[in-house]
Amino acid sequence: MPKIYPDYINVTVPPNIAPLHFHIDQDADEYVTRFAVGSEEWLCGGRDVRPGVKTWRDITAAAAAADGRITVEVYMQHQGQWLRPLPFEITVSSDSIDPYISYRLISPSYVTYEDLTLNQRCLETFDETLIYGNMINSDEANGQCINCHHTQWYNPQRLQFHVRQYLGGTVISYDGKTEKVNLKTDSTLSAGVYPTWHPSKPWIVYSTNMTGQSFHTRDPQKIEVQDTKSNLIFYDLEHNEVTPITRDTTWLDCFPFWSPDGRYVYYVSAHWERLDTTALDFELIQNYKAVQYNLYRIPFDEQTRTFGPRQLMYDAVARNRSVTLPRISPDGRWLMFTEARFGVFHIWHSDADLYLLDLARAEPQEEVVHAIITHVPNPADPNEPMMFQRARVDSIRECLGALVPLPENVMPADSLNSHDCESYHSWSSNGSWVVFSSRRVDGNFTRPFIAHHDGNGHFTKPFELPQDDPQFHREFLRSYNIPEFMSGPVTITPQEFATVVKRDATPATLKMR
Repeated sequence: MPKIYPDYINVTVPPNIAPLHFHIDQDADEYVTRFAVGSEEWLCGGRDVRPGVKTWRDITAAAAAADGRITVEVYMQHQGQWLRPLPFEITVSSDSIDPYISYRLISPSYVTYEDLTLNQRCLETFDETLIYGNMINSDEANGQCINCHHTQWYNPQRLQFHVRQYLGGTVISYDGKTEKVNLKTDSTLSAGVYPTWHPSKPWIVYSTNMTGQSFHTRDPQKIEVQDTKSNLIFYDLEHNEVTPITRDTTWLDCFPFWSPDGRYVYYVSAHWERLDTTALDFELIQNYKAVQYNLYRIPFDEQTRTFGPRQLMYDAVARNRSVTLPRISPDGRWLMFTEARFGVFHIWHSDADLYLLDLARAEPQEEVVHAIITHVPNPADPNEPMMFQRARVDSIRECLGALVPLPENVMPADSLNSHDCESYHSWSSNGSWVVFSSRRVDGNFTRPFIAHHDGNGHFTKPFELPQDDPQFHREFLRSYNIPEFMSGPVTITPQEFATVVKRDATPATLKMR
């Protein structure tokens, strides 16, 4: 096969995707690339293979009218000799993809986040525009951090994002009306952090989180982000009311996601009871590998706007694993989540992989609260270094976890996973595509990858988000964070958002049930 970047060899793409430009990673004097569908052919010269948008539309239209396959042949001339590696195929699916995605662009350091931006990209072209940027309203003395953008059912006219620090508040745009609210009350941990919209009503469930980060001195995973406290709240946009859903301080509830039928909110939760009188945040930092999350759901009654008792849907802790980011396909059949050894922020965990839970075969399980193993005493050597004690604890956990098989209704999404981190993921509105963040290219920067889903839990080989310059991502020193599909562009300008951000936030009213 030819050596090309990005790797578009034998991938499946939507009919409305932007041209798949690629760079030939082999030295030669001349290059010619041939795209063929049946008896039709299109030729591109040069080491960077960049068919124009119109040419690419002709190629994909011809493929769609035939068997969907595009044959690609790379020819290279070196010292007067023409060489042709094996040809490969690009398959054009009949399933289209949403025309836009939104994401944050953030530098890899941890002190320059003030210059991050919230962007949107047209998947049918290479057009990228700014939704809002931190630097519009901040300066050297007053920094912001925007995060957790989310639309209601792919609708760019119903968007929310959170502004932290300077001019903080939650910005919500709903059918032409944009305002900033303060969701922090005397009875909640924080303002709303990680959101999920009801599929059709003006309601949002958030997790409220007390979050911190610590840095590894030896581990190549660099950083660990942890919650010391986290609960769930319900927010009613029409009445500007916040209602606590969970309040148990021994459970860390995070990353809610509403089911497409509106009947359940899925989320992840870890059990943690204080071990001693050490400050809680320091205690959790010391025992970060012992914090593991299971998958839960709570039923929702739309008439009374109340939530029922929680139900365990997947016991990952029994397998010495930890899950995060439940996301459900629009047909309600498949729940995708990220699983790793510990924690809930898997963006730096190289062992993080994507899994699927078949909700058609999922029933609530009997809950067992697992013991928190943090220390195994060794009377023979009471002065054993802590790192050796923790190594033995990890070994015990691995042995116990290996005894518990993966449930029949849970499966790894093997075709999506790599040797490095797979993290934030979202489904397209027709359920035929997923976009997810991966560090597979260089281990440092997350890039969006897209893959086709056949509706039965199987995915094709992922392909990297196309760029006009095929080597753009090799030189781009920012990570893509929280890629989410949208049915169109956000039409509110960054300046209009900036005006709203400058306003005082409207305090939400607390409503207890």
